[in-house]
Amino acid sequence: MSSYSAWISACEKRGWWQQALSLVMKIWDARLEPSIISYSAGISACGKGTQWQQALSLFTEMVEVKLEADTIGLSAGISACEKGEQWQRALLLLCEMLAAKLEPTVITLNAAISACEKGGQWQRAVALLSGMWEAKMEPTVISYSAGISACGKGDQWQRAVALLSEMWGTKLEPNVVSYSAGVSACEKSNQWQQALSLLGHSLQLQLEPDANMYSNVIGICERNGQVPRMGAGDVLAPGSLVGEAGNSKFQSGLIVWIRRTGLSVGTI
Repeated sequence: MSSYSAWISACEKRGWWQQALSLVMKIWDARLEPSIISYSAGISACGKGTQWQQALSLFTEMVEVKLEADTIGLSAGISACEKGEQWQRALLLLCEMLAAKLEPTVITLNAAISACEKGGQWQRAVALLSGMWEAKMEPTVISYSAGISACGKGDQWQRAVALLSEMWGTKLEPNVVSYSAGVSACEKSNQWQQALSLLGHSLQLQLEPDANMYSNVIGICERNGQVPRMGAGDVLAPGSLVGEAGNSKFQSGLIVWIRRTGLSVGTI
């Protein structure tokens, strides 16, 4: 039995969900009883393969054979739902975990927040993020980045920026993903000044925004009549940004231009 569990876990680590699923079935064919470890690894493998239906099917089967779901099994199910963009199912599993007096991990809650983000449920994503602090758990950069992205999708640019600011207050350093989500939120709400300020702040921190982040900022500036210029007559266009993201001269010139607009690049 332990060998089956080890094989399923090996498949899970490699993302071989079909093989993992087949091994779970073979346990029954061998007239053995699968363990919670076997099912959890199978569920996780299916999740990694974006097979959320198969993952939930295994979870349902695990409950039907009287195996008591543990934190690992439920977390694997939530993660599978997140990858399958099934936010309702993810939250149902989280509620089941809490009802069973099981404590979700930070990774589990990150998956739930991300599921809400993918489902356009910004209020729920923010509520889960706040709930982590109330439960005396420390959110990670991943937690906040997913929350910021959720707010952006919900046209809540002010909340997105507030979460970025909150990160600094909790001693968490936003990364490129965090800033990119903030810029995207501002771009969607046509907040060119705030988007530009966030880009400038990320450059001051010596992060390396990608071409998409630059393109979002330059695009929104152009739509608002704010054409970025690197020098005399040298106009930046979104199409010219490819290959320039890591150019230090390009970045320095952009910071100078941002400052000329009267915006601060030192604070959010």
